[in-house]
Amino acid sequence: LLRTESGNPAVDFVPDVAASEAAHGDRNAALAHFMASYGNVTLPVPELLAAYFRQCSIEASCADLALSAGFLARHGVRADGSELLTRSQAKQVNAVMLTCGTYDAAGEFAYRVGLPGKSGVGGGIIAIVPGECTLCVWSPGLDRRGNSLAGVAALDRFTTLTGLSVF
Repeated sequence: LLRTESGNPAVDFVPDVAASEAAHGDRNAALAHFMASYGNVTLPVPELLAAYFRQCSIEASCADLALSAGFLARHGVRADGSELLTRSQAKQVNAVMLTCGTYDAAGEFAYRVGLPGKSGVGGGIIAIVPGECTLCVWSPGLDRRGNSLAGVAALDRFTTLTGLSVF
């Protein structure tokens, strides 16, 4: 999906980063086993974790990531015009990103930036302006909650200057 939506066939995960994530993923493993104990996981937990750690170690540019997440700004419609998610499903994903996408800083991010966003521990943040565009910023300096300091500041400045916010 990321390769197709970004138009970049080179988007891929970095095996060494995935291995590092797996080596330090005890909390993720515990949570996966916990969810599985309630019947909320259909894959075997090791297979699920391997896929999760690969997803956590994707290497892509800001342009690649912004293009890849564009379907969320287009209410579930992919770059080729086909529907990936219903409008309602895209709204649900954006709502989860707004309330949970920046770890324990989601409330502050919503207050400062006012957009659904998802940060990664590599310093990238994707932000969605529903019906308009998708943004991606990157800077490796992280705050204590794991979000890019400069990235949050840049998105805050963007929404302040443009008035593009869900609030």
